[in-house]
Amino acid sequence: MPKELLTIEQVAEELQLHPDTVRRYIRERKLVGVRISSTVMRVRRSDLNKFIQDRSTDKPEQGQS
Repeated sequence: MPKELLTIEQVAEELQLHPDTVRRYIRERKLVGVRISSTVMRVRRSDLNKFIQDRSTDKPEQGQS
């Protein structure tokens, strides 16, 4: 079963971010991107899920110092 590849725009929509922000995250290696060609980048669904999981566990809980 092939891994699901998402466009930058699909990732941006899911994260509620601008596509340029997603590109910056990839450039800064905060999010793993897969280069399909010299101009086409995709993100694996599994990498996006890991990114979301990591970000949700990095946030301090409300009311704690």
